[in-house]
Amino acid sequence: MKVPKKVVRYCKYCKKHTEHKVSNITSARPRGALKRGSIVRARKRGLGRGKGNLGKWGSKPPVSQFKRKTKSTKKTNLVYTCTVCGKSTLQKKGKRTSRIQVA
Repeated sequence: MKVPKKVVRYCKYCKKHTEHKVSNITSARPRGALKRGSIVRARKRGLGRGKGNLGKWGSKPPVSQFKRKTKSTKKTNLVYTCTVCGKSTLQKKGKRTSRIQVA
């Protein structure tokens, strides 16, 4: 899905219609990557490495058959930044699309 780079929309901070720059949010890292019980944290502690019986970490797929990801699309996550005041607002509701392209 293509989205224009600039859109005229209402800015709640300026209290009028202004031009907004459209950008796509990308996450820096998965949320809760180092929470207690996470696999990433266990790997950092050195579990599931080396020789011998790896116990919980050995001889099975990393994710069970029922927990595997099935969704083929993600919802759009657009940010509109006002060119006048520089404040940003998120879109209200994301559409489910195969990929978003700000063009």
